[in-house]
Amino acid sequence: MAEKKPTLLVIEDDEGLQAQLKWAYDDFEVVIAGDRDSAIAALRSETPAVVTLDLGLPPDPDGTSEGFAVLDAIMALKPDTKVIVASGHGARESALQAIERGAYDFYQKPVDIDALGLIVRRAFNLHQIEEENRRLVAHASEDKTVLGRLITGAPEMVKVARTIERVASANVSVMLLGASGTGKELLAQGLHDASNRSDKPFVAINCAAIPENLLESELFGHEKGAFTGAVKTTEGKIESADGGTLFLDEVGDIPLPLQVKLLRFLQERTIERIGGRKTISVDTRIVCATHQNLESMIGEGTFREDLFYRLAEIVVRIPGLSERHGDAVLLGKAFLKRFSHEMNPTVTGFAPDALTAIDGHDWPGNVRELENRVKRAVIMADGKLVNAGDLDFDDGDGEDTEVLNLKSAREQSDRRVIRHALARSEGNISSTAKLLGISRPTLYDLLKQYDLHA
Repeated sequence: MAEKKPTLLVIEDDEGLQAQLKWAYDDFEVVIAGDRDSAIAALRSETPAVVTLDLGLPPDPDGTSEGFAVLDAIMALKPDTKVIVASGHGARESALQAIERGAYDFYQKPVDIDALGLIVRRAFNLHQIEEENRRLVAHASEDKTVLGRLITGAPEMVKVARTIERVASANVSVMLLGASGTGKELLAQGLHDASNRSDKPFVAINCAAIPENLLESELFGHEKGAFTGAVKTTEGKIESADGGTLFLDEVGDIPLPLQVKLLRFLQERTIERIGGRKTISVDTRIVCATHQNLESMIGEGTFREDLFYRLAEIVVRIPGLSERHGDAVLLGKAFLKRFSHEMNPTVTGFAPDALTAIDGHDWPGNVRELENRVKRAVIMADGKLVNAGDLDFDDGDGEDTEVLNLKSAREQSDRRVIRHALARSEGNISSTAKLLGISRPTLYDLLKQYDLHA
């Protein structure tokens, strides 16, 4: 079976030139469009990698307004398309304006078929390379995914994920400890999905976000008429998650009187709704999380010790993003891909200074801060690449924890820099070695020495 020819869309209203271009490039599947509507229809149906565009199209054949309107539409619908614009009568200003608006290149009229052919073939080759890079990036992101949706390349976080996978099938309560924005709910969802309860509900509740006088009703439900405004019987979150998993975020904010009732549920696996007298058996697994120091709270008398040990049958400590070297870049690229698709398709990646800034930032707000900064940057970016200014950093690099032993300091530094380079190059050994300024054999030796993986 013959290999399918690549599609070249020619947007040109001159019928003579249409025929000339159609027959000149027999190694392409040439599609002709003579106006804006047919050009956009062809773009949607044929999805060409390369387009040649005459800026002088009807109803403005002697101007450029219609041609620029077509260019803008192509960039909005399919920003990875390589558009080559025709510049007539020495209108270099129009050609440069087209480049600024996303065109790949321009050619001078009258058309030199051979010269245009070189530009077209170069555009196809570049599009193919970019497409392969996008595929490799997507594949690399998939390879860095654990627990279904968690993206990480850091050994510290992989260890957390493996711990959660091991305890997922055990019917024990799990406590996730970590700073705000480290992904505790995502890990709780991953634990539920990996357990034998995955076909039952996963219910999440933030205990700090609900007023104290309403939290009991939210957790345990209430009977009709139990209090003013209770116009119907309502299940609580514990009951709603029967057979599945209840995630209690910020469990340290549960008031002491309610802690007693929660402890009773964990001991007896039964609940009573507010205003009810019937005992209801519930098979709900509890996964909880907090950024607070519960052991200090126990000493202060604000958190019950017996409840702590019921909730913390398994404790998993989640490292902050600054401790997960290389993850900021991996996550940043994943967020950029998502937000550019949703909000600004013209953005295709990070500029080098943005990657350096992401690498060097301390991330006190962890993954949530990174997500918000990338989202804002994608919205604010003027060009195809997000730069450091778009990320709106106003602080310098964080200072490393002081290490007095020179060997340890060297090892820490080597590990951090190698992980950053691996993340920056999506695990490609040749690119990583080039970034680090070392040979591939030297890089392999360092990876083996520090037990790192590409």
